[in-house]
Amino acid sequence: MTALIQQFGPLGVFILMVPESACIPVPSELTLLFSGFAVSEHWMSAWLAVLAATAGNLVGSLIAYAIGATNVLHRVPGATGILHRSEQLLDRKGLRAVFLARLLPLARTFVSLPAGARRLPIGPFVALTTAGCALWAATFVLIGAVTGTAWSTVNSVTGKVLLAVALLTLAWIARSRVRRSR
Repeated sequence: MTALIQQFGPLGVFILMVPESACIPVPSELTLLFSGFAVSEHWMSAWLAVLAATAGNLVGSLIAYAIGATNVLHRVPGATGILHRSEQLLDRKGLRAVFLARLLPLARTFVSLPAGARRLPIGPFVALTTAGCALWAATFVLIGAVTGTAWSTVNSVTGKVLLAVALLTLAWIARSRVRRSR
């Protein structure tokens, strides 16, 4: 991963961010923190790193949106329940849920699937995805740039914090489901 960014700069960032938004678990935090390190080393500019990451996220999100729009996920065992709940959230919160999900670990990777399945309007979807992904990318590139060579330490701490947030969120959702079923 780091070699890809070192060798190809913003193109490497773009290449790494596409699968992350197309539901392939590539850690965007690590990619963006290292991109910030590359900025601190003057291998690329900060705005180009954020632009490449945002463009990669948008392309990956459009791929996932298209997959969701095919309704193929409704035929995947176990996915229908999760997809149905996600679609209900989109029905209640609308496009606002797309932007907010872009700012949350894990949710940011998968929100395009139910958005496509619900066929949310593509124009606003693209605009909110771009805004949320740009904010996410700018935050992590800035952290990486500020921390410079200590980026791996920050990534370790950030990864643990984000994992804890994701686990707490899942626990809260599970707890809510148990309460509702009673």
